[in-house]
Amino acid sequence: MRMPVRQRPAHDHPGVVGTARVDRRTGSLLRRLRPGDVAVIDHVDLDRASAQALVDAGVRAVVNAAPMISGRFPNLGPSVLVTAGIPVVDGIGAEGLASIGDGVPVRVHDGTVLVEDRPVATGRVVDAEVVAAELDAARGGLGTQLETFTHNTTEFLRREQDLLLHGLGVPRLATRVAGRSVVVVVHGHDHERELRLVRTFVREQHPVLIAVGRAADSLREAGLRPDVIVVDAHAGDADTPGAKALKAARDVVVRTDRGDGRGAAEQLERLGVRPLRFESAATPEDAALILAEAAEASIIVGVGMHATLEDFLDRQRAGLASTYLTRLKVGPRLVDATAVPLLYAGRVRPRHLLLVMLSGLVALGAAIGVTPVGQEWADTLADTLQGLLP
Repeated sequence: MRMPVRQRPAHDHPGVVGTARVDRRTGSLLRRLRPGDVAVIDHVDLDRASAQALVDAGVRAVVNAAPMISGRFPNLGPSVLVTAGIPVVDGIGAEGLASIGDGVPVRVHDGTVLVEDRPVATGRVVDAEVVAAELDAARGGLGTQLETFTHNTTEFLRREQDLLLHGLGVPRLATRVAGRSVVVVVHGHDHERELRLVRTFVREQHPVLIAVGRAADSLREAGLRPDVIVVDAHAGDADTPGAKALKAARDVVVRTDRGDGRGAAEQLERLGVRPLRFESAATPEDAALILAEAAEASIIVGVGMHATLEDFLDRQRAGLASTYLTRLKVGPRLVDATAVPLLYAGRVRPRHLLLVMLSGLVALGAAIGVTPVGQEWADTLADTLQGLLP
């Protein structure tokens, strides 16, 4: 009688094991991910925000049908994954993507995806050395990207000149903004840390809080209520804030392309929210800045926004012209959140005044104590205290 061969436990095999979650759209996939899953995507030039969302979801590995870095520009997503210690494989192609079933247990090892120890897709291992080398090479392509950017800027200004130059089409907010500080929060890289940096400013100055998309949920988690929420009509569920945040806001603004229907507005109306419509090709982030500027905010603090050229290219290639022209329009009113602690030390509190007064009294006492009169007072005080003691 032939004895059955004992199978080795899955954890004895090299590589990482998890349930494959497959979707060509990274944004749609993020809603289905669970800790320990293997994310299988088709995302050329993975951006930093998407990569960070994958890390936050607790994926064990990321497999990409497309190249992580195409060489067009130095995108930041692969660095986030590699730094987090997540195994990355790219270039498995369309056939490899189709061969991995959604919800199937897989093992990823040495650039190969295996199902029941049978190789179904093979790609390239993307490690720190590969990322560093390809990012250096990609920086040489920035010139081409800037040429494209120049053309896009001209086209955007032609389409949106009435909005940018004259403010036509900007909805009127019910929230009073004129003369007040405004904090615009975007669910971007490191936005939670930046939100902590401006916490004192928000607590003491009571600025208008404008949240873009799911940043409204981040504000609520921090114990703050957004006054205005800007949502994108074309955003997926992963980028849309929860119903509680939407209902609690005084103003909800839907950014939509010109000529679009009322689909997004009708969805919000079913929740009991009456949104304002903002037709523009600007990104939701830029639409929030335009709203604050048009309402005559005294200063605008940006939380989670993109500060460098590589940041802009990484996440907003289609909206780079919008971002550039919006920054020009907002001008000196816009301050990055990281600069607020350097510019704002907080209000003077009573305890601060008391400490200064006590310090002054101590200094005055020390100065008097070294004079003949002060020494005579000290001797008299000492004699009096000795007389009071039994």
